[in-house]
Amino acid sequence: MSTKQLYTVIIFSENTVGLLNQITVIFTRRQLNIETLSVSPSAIQGIHKFTITTFSDEDTINKIVNLIDKRVDILKAYYNTDEDLVYQEIALYKLSTELFIRMGTVEELIRRYHAHILDMNEDCVVLEKSGHYEETQALFKELSETIGVLQFIRSGRVAITKSKVERLSDMLAEIESKLENKQLKK
Repeated sequence: MSTKQLYTVIIFSENTVGLLNQITVIFTRRQLNIETLSVSPSAIQGIHKFTITTFSDEDTINKIVNLIDKRVDILKAYYNTDEDLVYQEIALYKLSTELFIRMGTVEELIRRYHAHILDMNEDCVVLEKSGHYEETQALFKELSETIGVLQFIRSGRVAITKSKVERLSDMLAEIESKLENKQLKK
């Protein structure tokens, strides 16, 4: 049996209503849970980028990416391992101001975790920490054990490939080159 590992699926598309539902159905039918999901405009005008993480074996993730790639509204879909990417998550932690100040090691904690205070009032403090899952989870665990966390949220993974340009850029340049060659032949 194949070993499951965390894969990051990157999908490029136009911003089409209902596309997210179509994509998630493909994961559901293969009984894969989406661990994180992030969608935003990409560096290419008019193109959106979906970043999805899931645990899978390589055969299954390959099938899923091929199914997604066949959708009319999808320009291109790829899967990557962590080694192929530079990635981060962001986490927010809401804490009691009174307990936070009483903690005594606030400055040391913020420096050690490279966290930032986003907001502070008489009732609560909101900390921000960006990093990998293990890093944001370690801060959550320490805060939970020492003073308690009132609220916690973590974003989905945002990722870019380590290659010089997006894979989609290469594909679009190739298509454009073929179109130009066809026009020159006419």
